[in-house]
Amino acid sequence: MRRTTSVLLATTVVATAVLATGCGSDDKKPDPMRDQQYALDSLKLPDAWKTADGDKTVIAVVDTGADLKHPDLKDRLVDGHDFVDNDDDPTDQNGHGTHVSGIAAAATDNGIGIAGGAPGAKIMPVRVLGADGSGTDANITKGIIWAANHGAHVINLSLGESGLMARLLKGGVLNAAITAAHAKGAVVVAAAGNDGTALQPYKPLTPVLVVGASGPANKPAAFSNFGAEQAVTAPGVKILSTLPTYTTPETKSNTSGYGALDGTSMAAPYVSAVAALLHQQDRTPDQIMTAIRSTASNPDKLPKLGLGVVDAAAAVASKK
Repeated sequence: MRRTTSVLLATTVVATAVLATGCGSDDKKPDPMRDQQYALDSLKLPDAWKTADGDKTVIAVVDTGADLKHPDLKDRLVDGHDFVDNDDDPTDQNGHGTHVSGIAAAATDNGIGIAGGAPGAKIMPVRVLGADGSGTDANITKGIIWAANHGAHVINLSLGESGLMARLLKGGVLNAAITAAHAKGAVVVAAAGNDGTALQPYKPLTPVLVVGASGPANKPAAFSNFGAEQAVTAPGVKILSTLPTYTTPETKSNTSGYGALDGTSMAAPYVSAVAALLHQQDRTPDQIMTAIRSTASNPDKLPKLGLGVVDAAAAVASKK
């Protein structure tokens, strides 16, 4: 029997919006849903964009794929791969990967939909999970290595679920893949998981940036795991992003192309976006992780926030 694992998808669509239309002009036009994206301001990303926007950086989203024709994503994509069907068409049949991709780098100031966390970055969709959100250990591992070998500078793993982590990490499979990707020059960012428990999912020396979730007031989300070594936090509650414009498990009642979801899966790509900004500044993976961790804010020393909520502006302004 083929062994599968389920990724904890944030399955509740808490907000929907009609697909916004834009023009084909090169002129910048405000994204009509930008005022619904509190997370960008919580992370101080607009201030960081004055210094860097992630240009010439590729963020691999190792997930369920992406809606390759989505109007807010299609111009932000580079070639990816599908390890589920073993081809080069990583079309999202679930919806989770499309949502994660939009958070990281949806087209910005194009008069359509939302703004991405790293407006200048590109998305590499790597499909390792099927329509039901499950995938084999081997495919997840292959996806990480493939992304690193094909030019990804940042690798986002929104695969936060205790069952998945427990089994993958028991044999060190994910730890080894992350270490190999880091050695290739990629920063690996991973969701902490949504069980609301204290968890150290990775071996202490694994070069991975674990991300928990916070809410609009920069307080810990009740569902977010915590306790991972040197973990940081980013908004993961009511996060508006792209969704497939066709029917999938995430879009059964909403094919508008946009919706809001909850989860550490949503927090991780915001941190991947910040990593992309720092990569543009010619920082190494270790320097990127250090900058993000050392500038995170946790004034009340809340254990569930780890090192604190990420501050993109402070990170890009920090010294190498």
